[in-house]
Amino acid sequence: MRNIKVKVYSSKSGLKKEDQLAWKIAEIASDNAPLNEKAVDMVINRMIDNAAVAIASIERKPVTSARDMALAHPRENGATLFGINSNQRFHCEWAAWANGTAVRELDFHDTFLAADYSHPGDNIPPILAVAQQKKLSGKDLIRGIITAYEVQVNLVKGICLHEHKIDHIAHLGPSVASGLGSLLKLDTEIIYQSIQQALHTTISTRQSRKGEISSWKAFAPSHAGKLSIEAVDRAMRGEGSPSPIYEGEDSVIARVLSGKKAKYIVPLPDIDEEKKAILETYTKEYSAEYQSQALIDLARNLNKKIKDISNIKKIKIFTSHHTHNVIGTGAKDPQKMDPNASRETLDHSIMYIFAVALEDGDWHHIDSYTPQRANKKSTIDLWKKIVTYEDKKWTRKYHDPNPAKKCFGGEVIILMQDGSKIKSKLGVADAHPNGNRSFKREDYINKFKTLTENIIDYKESERFLNNVQSLRELGKSELHKLNIEVKSNLRNLSISKKTIF
Repeated sequence: MRNIKVKVYSSKSGLKKEDQLAWKIAEIASDNAPLNEKAVDMVINRMIDNAAVAIASIERKPVTSARDMALAHPRENGATLFGINSNQRFHCEWAAWANGTAVRELDFHDTFLAADYSHPGDNIPPILAVAQQKKLSGKDLIRGIITAYEVQVNLVKGICLHEHKIDHIAHLGPSVASGLGSLLKLDTEIIYQSIQQALHTTISTRQSRKGEISSWKAFAPSHAGKLSIEAVDRAMRGEGSPSPIYEGEDSVIARVLSGKKAKYIVPLPDIDEEKKAILETYTKEYSAEYQSQALIDLARNLNKKIKDISNIKKIKIFTSHHTHNVIGTGAKDPQKMDPNASRETLDHSIMYIFAVALEDGDWHHIDSYTPQRANKKSTIDLWKKIVTYEDKKWTRKYHDPNPAKKCFGGEVIILMQDGSKIKSKLGVADAHPNGNRSFKREDYINKFKTLTENIIDYKESERFLNNVQSLRELGKSELHKLNIEVKSNLRNLSISKKTIF
């Protein structure tokens, strides 16, 4: 690995493109690095994971809306849509839009947290859609996905977007463009232009995850994927992009992030070095913001120790800066304490999540978010007793550069009415690679079967699982086998015809 130093240069300085971050990313996207076998296995795990959460969300309104839009853009020999018969094909950018929204809707797939946040699995739908349309092989797809994960993970390590209230899809645009470059075996120059265009068009504010959080949270990553496909297509036609997109005097860093005096360090593998960043990422066992995963495990365990929840006087959660300020009381969002808030808001409220998990001793991707569940009186009473605090010890653990030491949990102190205290802490979720029962292939398969039960037929489930686990062997024009058709009564759902498309 090497550390790339990134800062702002004046236009007159004549910064060579070979010294720009976008070029250095493009170099690794266009290299001939060998594939790491553990990384390949993880690609398969994440494709199972993505399919599971996408099918589980197939009837939800944002997913139906996105699918409706894609259905209006059929293309012979195009890409497939989750839920729809694979013989029907659509323009790849619209398939990426629909499938990406389905993957993201339940907030239930993989994550990587460092200087910033990310859901690297968001890279898979656009890369798969293009691979299907271009009739590429399983190995081509694997290479593209591994590159995309490598780029996004390392951008997240090096550049914080959140402190400037910029949404994390600004790292997703360049990673998708890079992955598509690897997938299509494009020249460094084309990938370089693609990365710059993708970044330029995917910058948006973090209001999409603040206050009353809307369905846009599900659409945002698929929007980035769609824009990135278009950016790559333009670059393949010989079109240029704003340059240098990171280092220019009116660039992203200078005008959107930390300004002209800022200095960033972005780690990247050497050219032709194996890309293994996907192995540092982790999936979710529960459908909620990742920083709540360990605390849900902790709450489930505490449920067994507390016989009467009503005897709780107060709950203090000591955790990292990010957890406290994004999903805790440090966010100062009244919506996070509102039982009538949207599902998207509730899954970003650790106060709500912890209250429900503690009271129920469990967590469910649908039942834990229903309006009836959120308005349960005992839950509201418990919810209001929860306060979060930043603990610098947990903040340091959150940002530890050593993946084996990085933590996303916290310590909980429960004060009882009789004056007694119950203390418990957990560093990482049980399903985390360093957790008590880290996810293995069988866990991904179990998650898939659990979430898709009663939505797809047994034969369809087994067919998909067999094909995805044979990803290395899938030949050209066989990637449509990675699609999933749902039961007949769920096909071609539509919500409105009074639209533009």
